[in-house]
Amino acid sequence: MMHQKILSGTPTALTGLDAHLRLDGLTKRYGDSLAVAALDLAVPKGELVALLGPSGCGKTTTLRMIAGLITPSDGRIVVGGNDITQMPVYKRDMGLVFQSYALFPHMTVAKNVAFGLEMRAVPKPEIEKRVKEALAMVRLEALAERKPRELSGGQQQRVALARALVIRPSILLLDEPLSNLDAKLRDEMRNEIRDIQQNLGITAVFVTHDQVEALSMCDKVVVMKGGKLEQVGTPVDVYEQPATPFVASFVGRTNRLDGVAKGDGTVFIGSAAVRVPGRPGGNVEIMVRPHRIRLSDGDGAAGEGLNRLDGRLTRVTFVGDLLQYHVDVGGMEMVVEAASDHGRGFRKVGAPVSLSWRIEDTMVFGRAA
Repeated sequence: MMHQKILSGTPTALTGLDAHLRLDGLTKRYGDSLAVAALDLAVPKGELVALLGPSGCGKTTTLRMIAGLITPSDGRIVVGGNDITQMPVYKRDMGLVFQSYALFPHMTVAKNVAFGLEMRAVPKPEIEKRVKEALAMVRLEALAERKPRELSGGQQQRVALARALVIRPSILLLDEPLSNLDAKLRDEMRNEIRDIQQNLGITAVFVTHDQVEALSMCDKVVVMKGGKLEQVGTPVDVYEQPATPFVASFVGRTNRLDGVAKGDGTVFIGSAAVRVPGRPGGNVEIMVRPHRIRLSDGDGAAGEGLNRLDGRLTRVTFVGDLLQYHVDVGGMEMVVEAASDHGRGFRKVGAPVSLSWRIEDTMVFGRAA
């Protein structure tokens, strides 16, 4: 891994004149506050792209500007080569799925799905045909005459998706559509949305703060912080080769340790030394993901190509399929994750342990003195 990149933090943006959706310097200000700062992004036709980041990072504002619900302060939105920045929302060929679903409670499922077609004055026979197709796509044909209150959360989610897709939009926009569902249903709906998007070949932008959703569903992940782009890449790119410390810590779990690099591939963390990729120098921050660390008993030298730190076990947490071990290493806490084994494998709190991991699994970033 090239994390010796003591990285500058410059994001890798998707570019290209052939992009189906392109944002050029898209900016939104609210008074003196900059919600989105000169965002450049290109989304190829047929790709599902996630806007990922914490609350307040600008991802929903970006989505709403694309939809036409918020007017940009600067920049352009281009779809299929056409500048739609000033186009009203009802003229944009986009389907929207909101976090709240926004279904009409007095209408049946079929009427909810048909609403967008009726507003477009589509002939009634065509409406009936397309509504039936859309409900079949989300497996709700049998519930066409029910009201939203008679549906489960997952079924309401499917209605909202069918309503967005029935107009056959050029772009599908999804604003945290799974956040109101329980964990098991979120897993199911992730797969359903991805399958439908791929089968239709539709371009989609998905807003989420959930790293699992972004990594498991999307072709590209756009990580945002403070209204700015931190990194754009495939799920593997942003997880395995994060461009900044923020991306490394936000996309997946990680241990963060401050150290001093000697320029020969050695970093001192307190009195302990570890090896890192490349030859960084000066003050650095190293990161290691918990599941890449092996926990063992006793002392001994590190194996070939491995780093090793000794410490004392302070806490063990059982989280179903994982055991999380919290280890004090010279006054710093490190977390190790290991598969649970039918409730076995618990170690005694207070016991001395050793942590080891491959040198190439060490991420290195420069930091201020």
